[in-house]
Amino acid sequence: MQRDTLRQLVTIIGLAATLVINALANILPINGLRSGDVTSQFPVLFVPGAYVFAIWGVIYAGLIAFAIFQVLPSQRDNPRLRRTGGLFAVASLANMAWIFAWHYQNFPLSMLFMLLLLGALIGIYLRLGTGRTRVTPAETWAVRVPFSIYLGWITVATIANASQLLYVQGWDGWGIAPVTWTIIMLAAAVVVAALVAVTRRDVAYLAVPVWALTGIAIRQAPTPAVSLAAWVAAGIVVVLLIWSVVRPLRLPASADARLAA
Repeated sequence: MQRDTLRQLVTIIGLAATLVINALANILPINGLRSGDVTSQFPVLFVPGAYVFAIWGVIYAGLIAFAIFQVLPSQRDNPRLRRTGGLFAVASLANMAWIFAWHYQNFPLSMLFMLLLLGALIGIYLRLGTGRTRVTPAETWAVRVPFSIYLGWITVATIANASQLLYVQGWDGWGIAPVTWTIIMLAAAVVVAALVAVTRRDVAYLAVPVWALTGIAIRQAPTPAVSLAAWVAAGIVVVLLIWSVVRPLRLPASADARLAA
C-alpha cells in the first residue's frame, strides 16, 4: 500500500514540476528564448503552424485528469496504473530536460531526451493495453485518451526534432533535396499512423497526426510540393481514423486487468 501511495505522489509531483517548467520556458523565458523562437530560427519544412502547438493545452489538461484519477482510492490497486508509475516519472523528467536542452540549443541532447520521452510513452501506452483490453469509460477518458494524444504528438515531434538536428548538423541529405526528405518524413508519419490504426484502432492517437499534418500543409503553403504532400498525408490518416471508428477491434467481453501482450 505504501508503494502505491508513493507512486501516486510521485506522479502528481512529476506532472506539477513538468507544468511549472513548461510554463517558465515561455514566461521567463528560459535562456531568453521561447520554444517557438528556437523553432523559427531554422528553415525546416517539417514544422506546422504556431497554432498547432496549442495541443499542449489539451495534453496537459488530459494529464491533470489522469493525475486526479490515479490518486483516487479506488485506483490504488489498478494493475495498469501500477505498471506505469515509474515510466511516467521518466517521461516527466525527459520532458523537463528536453525544455532546457532545446532552449539552450543543444540539439543533440534535445534529441536524446525526446527519444527517452518517446520510449517512456510507448511503454506506458503498451502497458495500458489500449486497443487490447476493455476498461471503464472513466479510465478510457482519464487515462487512455490523454496518453494516446500525448504519444501521438511526441511521435510527430520526434520526427520534427530529428529534422532540426540534421539541419543544424549540416547534413546534406545524401544529395537528396530537402523537399524530398520532408515528403519522405511525411510518409513515415503516415506509416506509423497506419500501424496504430491496424493494430489498435486508436482514434485519439490518429487525430493528432491529422492535426499536425494539416498544420504543416498550411504553414508550408509557399512550398507547394510539401504542402500538397502534407494534405495528402492528412487525408490518408483521416481515412484511417474513420475506418478505426467504423470497424473497431474485437475485444474480450470482460473488462479485465490483463495487460497487452
